[in-house]
Amino acid sequence: MSDIAAHLEQEGFYLLRGAAGPATLTSLRNVLDRADIPRSERGGETYGARGLLQLPEVRVVADLPAISASLRVAMGESFHAVRGLFFDKTPGANWPVLWHQDLSLALQERCDLPGWSNWSIKRGTHHAQPPPGILARMVTLRLHLDDCPAENGALRVLPGSHRLGVLSRDAIQALNMDCTETVLAEAGDALFMRPLILHASRAAQIPTHRRVLHLEFAPHDLLPASLAWAEA
Repeated sequence: MSDIAAHLEQEGFYLLRGAAGPATLTSLRNVLDRADIPRSERGGETYGARGLLQLPEVRVVADLPAISASLRVAMGESFHAVRGLFFDKTPGANWPVLWHQDLSLALQERCDLPGWSNWSIKRGTHHAQPPPGILARMVTLRLHLDDCPAENGALRVLPGSHRLGVLSRDAIQALNMDCTETVLAEAGDALFMRPLILHASRAAQIPTHRRVLHLEFAPHDLLPASLAWAEA
């Protein structure tokens, strides 16, 4: 387990094989297909969804033995899930995602504080970009609900890029991308990431499903007292 903390520190990501079993995956696929959650759809197919922490079937993911043990190693004992998202690549919604960092947090209300910027409202929820030190203490979990080989729009990462801080678009374009890695995952594998790691994905060559449950975790004491998570 110590490898997880070391790899997150040095590389910014870690792939844990077989973190969720078939029963958990079936439960998640079923609830995400039918749940009343804010969805992004095209051609009648859902390619994205928000507000997933309202679903008990999603919340229990953090309690799966392999996942909870990994999170404790990476974050200590005091942490909780703060946002849940869903991503898919379907025949009707299949495009490449450019290199980027995950910079925004979903919050209950706006509060103008030093270092907090780019406030916006998405689907009725306030979002803001916090100081880099806030993001550096968070961990993102991407649980794969389908096999994700290279041709199925697998995530690409630039190892170590989380240690470069928040990067402008020009700075990203100037980086040497010769050392990127493609994360080849199977259904049930869990990818742990630092939000600041640069990541991207190509369009799926034969799009069917590339369903990913995206959960963000933070220490309990992370936010200033005047701010609160939108979902936690």
